[in-house]
Amino acid sequence: MSDTVEMAPLDEAGPRRVRVDLGPRGYDIEIGRGVFDGAGARLEALFPGARFAVISDETVARLHLPAFRKSLEAHGLGHVALTVPAGEASKCFAQYERLCDAVLDARLERGDVIVALGGGVVGDLAGFVAASVRRGMAFVQVPTTLLAQVDSSVGGKTGINARQGKNLIGAFYQPALVLADTGILDSLPPRDFRAGYAEVVKYGLLGDAVFFAWLEENWKAVFAGGPERDEAVARSCLAKAEVVAADEYEAGRRALLNLGHTFGHALEAAVAYETERLVHGEGVAIGMTLAHEFSARLGLLDTLDVERITHHLKEVGLPTQITDIPGQMPPAETLMDTIAQDKKVSRGALTFILTRGIGQAFVERGVDPDAVRTFLEEKLHP
Repeated sequence: MSDTVEMAPLDEAGPRRVRVDLGPRGYDIEIGRGVFDGAGARLEALFPGARFAVISDETVARLHLPAFRKSLEAHGLGHVALTVPAGEASKCFAQYERLCDAVLDARLERGDVIVALGGGVVGDLAGFVAASVRRGMAFVQVPTTLLAQVDSSVGGKTGINARQGKNLIGAFYQPALVLADTGILDSLPPRDFRAGYAEVVKYGLLGDAVFFAWLEENWKAVFAGGPERDEAVARSCLAKAEVVAADEYEAGRRALLNLGHTFGHALEAAVAYETERLVHGEGVAIGMTLAHEFSARLGLLDTLDVERITHHLKEVGLPTQITDIPGQMPPAETLMDTIAQDKKVSRGALTFILTRGIGQAFVERGVDPDAVRTFLEEKLHP
């Protein structure tokens, strides 16, 4: 993150705002406690006369949908509520088709709005519905997990999983607004909050060593929910907004945001997306450790950096090694098959996000698959 870039000036009583600068398709991310309560007024002002399809999962619907609907109703906003089962398995063709049918059955028009009320799964799925139905409807993200607030709700990546791998079917489709209520995160189970924190750490590791050092000092306050939490979410969103504005369709620099994800996605697929064994943020934490260890293996950075990163991730309670995943793992060759399906693969050549040190990530194309395979075999059987 550039040290010269700051948050837009704000009224102390209001939310923090980060602008994703994409010209006429740009949008605000509003961050802070209580943002959720003002959703109805904000949506009425932004979409006068529109109707809304609010998509959530069954867990979020139980916790937060009644209050969200009440906010809409207070402003006379017509809407329909749609739910999917909680979990990664809902990012599939069957749920995508069902939601498209439901939106059409509700007679929502092109000028109406799809709202994703939930975590990353709901955001990706609802966003793909918004991108598809009537060739594109307005889309609003109301992320209810830390991971979604700092990562998946920002930048316009939408989609579903395929049997060949994660997020292989979808579209780039930007939201019109992101409402990130940091108070909602108080209701997250500790494991889910830790998993989201892995994505916060990512922004320090990929391009902001100062932010990583700040997290080392302030992570307990971020977890506790003080103003440090708002700061961490805002700085993460700003980092992502800068990258998205510079490379919306991941032609170059935006690939940096996948630090740890090539390994992480392969590990998620290896456990068949069984969240009892591994959730996305945990896979990213292991993946970031592996990316730094592999970079050290290549002589790109000092092992002291690897030890520092591993220590911080362990300190907050995140896994850092493949052997931390419960249950039996498949052989390295199976992981390599999944890595070969990664979206960053170009003409069969492997692309990894490697690093020369904390805050110094870079895109490396044409990584030797034999070196990766040997590395994975060693990590599977230390």
